[in-house]
Amino acid sequence: MIRKTVWLTMLGIAVGAIAGYVYYSEIGCVSGTCAITSKPLNSTLYGALMGGLLFNMFVKSPQK
Repeated sequence: MIRKTVWLTMLGIAVGAIAGYVYYSEIGCVSGTCAITSKPLNSTLYGALMGGLLFNMFVKSPQK
């Protein structure tokens, strides 16, 4: 169960990081005043965090 949880969360982090970078490169922030999308590192880390949290929602808790 722990292995599945870690694997699913890591997959979410990877997918989120890729999505965050793609968002930066395709949409981004032209003026540079946006806190998240003004730099690729910020956008990638934010995407990784959101992807990890999103995919972690699908992990089932053990039944008692």
